[in-house]
Amino acid sequence: MRKKNAGALFMDFQISPDDRVGATPKKGSRSSRNAPQKAARGARVEPGFDDSAVHVEDERSERAPRGKQSRGKARAPRGKKTRGRREKKPLTLFGVIGKLIGWLFILGIWAGVAAAGVIIYYAVQLPSSDTWKVPDRAANIRIVAANGQLISNRGKTGGEAVSLRELPYYVPAAFVAIEDRRFYEHFGVDVVGLASVALESIQAGEVTRGASTITQQVAKNLFLTPDQTLGRKVQEALLAIWLEQNYSKDDILELYLNRMYFGYEKYGIEAAAQYYFGKSARNLSLSEAAMLAGSLQAPSRLNPKGKPELVKARQQLVLNAMAKEGYINTNEAKAAAIDPSQTIRTKVVGGESYVADWVESLMTAYLGDVKQDVIVHTTINWDLQKEAEFAVKEAVSKYGKDKGFSQGAMVAMDVDGSVRALVGGVDYQQSQYNRAVTARRQPGSAFKPFVYLAGMEKGYTPDTVATDGPIDINGWQPQNADGKYGGEMTLRTALALSRNTVAALLANDVGPDKVVEAAMRMGISSPLQAVPSIALGTQEVSLLELTAAYAPFANGGIGVIANVITRIETADGKVLYDAVAAGPGRVIEPNIVAEMNDMLHAAVEIGTGKRAQLNGWPMAGKTGTSQKARDALFVGYTSRMVAGVWLGNDNDVGTRLSGGNVPVEIWSQFMTKAHDGIPVADLPGAASQSGLDQQQLQPMEQPPVERPKRTLVDLLGDIFGGN
Repeated sequence: MRKKNAGALFMDFQISPDDRVGATPKKGSRSSRNAPQKAARGARVEPGFDDSAVHVEDERSERAPRGKQSRGKARAPRGKKTRGRREKKPLTLFGVIGKLIGWLFILGIWAGVAAAGVIIYYAVQLPSSDTWKVPDRAANIRIVAANGQLISNRGKTGGEAVSLRELPYYVPAAFVAIEDRRFYEHFGVDVVGLASVALESIQAGEVTRGASTITQQVAKNLFLTPDQTLGRKVQEALLAIWLEQNYSKDDILELYLNRMYFGYEKYGIEAAAQYYFGKSARNLSLSEAAMLAGSLQAPSRLNPKGKPELVKARQQLVLNAMAKEGYINTNEAKAAAIDPSQTIRTKVVGGESYVADWVESLMTAYLGDVKQDVIVHTTINWDLQKEAEFAVKEAVSKYGKDKGFSQGAMVAMDVDGSVRALVGGVDYQQSQYNRAVTARRQPGSAFKPFVYLAGMEKGYTPDTVATDGPIDINGWQPQNADGKYGGEMTLRTALALSRNTVAALLANDVGPDKVVEAAMRMGISSPLQAVPSIALGTQEVSLLELTAAYAPFANGGIGVIANVITRIETADGKVLYDAVAAGPGRVIEPNIVAEMNDMLHAAVEIGTGKRAQLNGWPMAGKTGTSQKARDALFVGYTSRMVAGVWLGNDNDVGTRLSGGNVPVEIWSQFMTKAHDGIPVADLPGAASQSGLDQQQLQPMEQPPVERPKRTLVDLLGDIFGGN
């Protein structure tokens, strides 16, 4: 075969299917016609050739991948379809939509699978549903006055639970309208609401509002933490569905109203109503209900004590929502709305809250842990409580700036120790520190009756003569408040005029330890040190214990324990505690009571407490002023009641007060009200009531048997002579 160039060779070379190795030529085909006859066995078979075959270079160009044709090869004409390629159909709108729907469907399936996985993951972290239980509500302590008037609610919730049937229809309606208008339609999760919020948020580019249902909020508050996490939201939804399956809609709404937070540590609609409006939730007006419902979005800012403009705007939204849902009509909504110029009136927390704090602090001693709602009946006289609060606040307002004091406290009790009024400060909202119960202050000369009591029990009498002059007791040189000395005087006069030197000599004579013993026997419970200065009231006591320690003078010598609780019962009336008469019994002999009342009566007749007035009632008492006038006190009594008053500053800064001015005025104002309309009665020890030998009440010129008259010389002889 003659050798040609490569182009000629390839142009002449042709192949048919019959030319493949092992192929059998078909009958009648070109290959079969041109093929040589079957050779003899063992002969060589030569391939055939054909001038009319398709050129190899054309076939290769058809098979080559697009864009990868060999250099120098011929290309298929543009626009001409090549063999083996499918024609692309042009895209249409419906085609695009179809493809989009298909992809969305696939994505939806995968999203559902992913969501199911997330739900299962967080669901298995919850305890078994068989163990799910709505936790008990924290116990409420309802504290009432002697006449049943509510003083305050205490406990972690701040109010008792109420049922839906006890509330006006518009109270729960206000919460449903603004918080979950499809509450009665959904299964715990509001799918429609979720979609609506999602659409709004997409349009706004941020989350516009929450989509939690009332049931979800209940689930979160009962079982979960407030963390804003995916896991918590999933668990919240699961628990909401469980609640809907196990409780009625009304049950869930009742749980909601009694568990939600309303600001100022108040949980539940009753606690909120009592705190903000001074009334039960059973008596809320439409306007008040709308304010409370609106506050749940942000309890710390939107509660009724918040900024008025914010509260009013939110209340209007609630009323409009109620009208839109058909709970009220538009006229009712307009009538209930707060006028823009109207001040939002809320309850002003009074001094009775100091009483409630004290009562709450006593509950553990009475019942241990309080595990159910209880009602605590107290000895408090509601009217006298208000009188005491008014008297203290008025005095601070009237005299505080001029005399340099800002706080006051008062305790009033019957002579058996039953507390009828207690004021722990001027403004409970500004300061909850109880200056009547918790605070310990120097009583000053108001402590001297216990010094004189110890002296009377040793053998002195009101007519024992002492000398008011300079003294020195082992280097201690006490002086009188006015810096003057009065010379010889009776102990009656010395106590009435509050002479420090005489009290110091008497305390040193009987022994500071005897003074401590007498004070503690009378009812002082604060720790006392047996030092000479105890005579001047330099050791701190509370106003409550000091007032109670005067009660034996008023009741004839019987020790008392200040008490405020008479009965504790459950909400359904089961009595858990019932007070019985108790106390230390007799702590002073009747004749000593008579002598003490003689001297303490002189203190309000001619002494430092002479400004006390009580419309003809026999009375007695003692003033007290601590160093630098940091504390000013007066404790006085009749045969019916004992009351103590303290004025001063929390920072211990000195004042321009004395126990004989403003404290006495407050005492007189209150005690006059407390004794109004009550028949006058003498103090114990008076000749008409005491039954004592009249000789024991005579001046010391006629001393009783075994009660010799003692002079300052006798006292000094005892001190320096070692007797």
